Amino acid sequence: MKKLGFGLMRLPLTDANDAGSIDIPQVCRMVDSFLEQGFTYFDTAWMYCAFKSEEAAREALVKRHPRDTYTLADKLHAGFIKTKEDRDKIFAEQQRKTGVAYFDYYLLHDMGSHHYEIYKELDCFTWLRDLKKKGLAKQIGFSFHDNAELLDQVLTEQPGLDFVQLQINYLDWESEGVQSRKCYEVAVKHGMKVIVMEPVKGGTLADVPQQVTDLFKGYAPELSIPSWAIRFAASLENVMVVLSGMSNIEQLLDNTSYMREFQPLNETEQALVRQAAEIINSGIAIPCTGCSYCTEGCPMKIAIPKYFSLYNADLQETETKGWTPQGEYYDNLTKTFGKASECIACGQCEGVCPQHLPIIEHLKTVAGYFEHN
Repeated sequence: MKKLGFGLMRLPLTDANDAGSIDIPQVCRMVDSFLEQGFTYFDTAWMYCAFKSEEAAREALVKRHPRDTYTLADKLHAGFIKTKEDRDKIFAEQQRKTGVAYFDYYLLHDMGSHHYEIYKELDCFTWLRDLKKKGLAKQIGFSFHDNAELLDQVLTEQPGLDFVQLQINYLDWESEGVQSRKCYEVAVKHGMKVIVMEPVKGGTLADVPQQVTDLFKGYAPELSIPSWAIRFAASLENVMVVLSGMSNIEQLLDNTSYMREFQPLNETEQALVRQAAEIINSGIAIPCTGCSYCTEGCPMKIAIPKYFSLYNADLQETETKGWTPQGEYYDNLTKTFGKASECIACGQCEGVCPQHLPIIEHLKTVAGYFEHN
């Protein structure tokens, strides 16, 4: 299977203010081109495009192409199930909405500390394995938005899974908040195939500082800026497919042009990507190095470096993206650690910070940013 997947999350719209107004004729053209070039992986979910993505998959893909010419992934989200019966109701509705009898890949959606407890309480992992036994899901796994330690726990406690879907991109690779590299290494340790989401951070790594643009164009002027991000993720050995949420035919044609005959990044290109990450990160709002000296004696057990990392990452997102994952990472961390707003201003952290950061003030900023709801 070619390493580029079509994420049916940011589809072209007829009304930019209506997430459900999917431009089906344009999606049909995009699907046809994708398949004609030898790509096969499509990814949807229950709530994508105002709950209309699955139906778009039916209209543009399932109704118009033989079942053996594509693979389709769908997901069950913990936020929409209260009982075990809800699992089956949603799955049956997903079959109806997409028009398929089985899914090639099926995921428990958005695994984090809180959702993991829900999935365990409703015995969703046994249910998932049963779907596979019945042939209703050929491959089973979950998408993940949390830390590497929890990922290791889930993969240790839940046998029989085939893959895990992770947020991986060159900007988050060394992030202490997102932990892309650490999570990837955990997946490799468990022998999991990896599906990559957010390789371009929802467009953030398509709209980079001019210095980064000059860096990439100076080496390969024919390559688009987003291509560096997608090729970075696809170059990882255990990565099975990299998802790209393509919003128009131009994005699709660009992605497929360099992924048809995919070539992993060479050593020079890897070095350029690392340099690009350094340039982008040099403009971060809170210059925390993640040493964690501040957390050792924190009476409120606040995950200070992780919160700063997530705040920095969210400010780097493109303004047009809409939803970003950092708030969810923050909420998941607060299930284990104290919230930024729970800082009692004791000053212990500032006394040991090698960067001499005004941590107390920064925590107020982070609290106002992530805890406004």
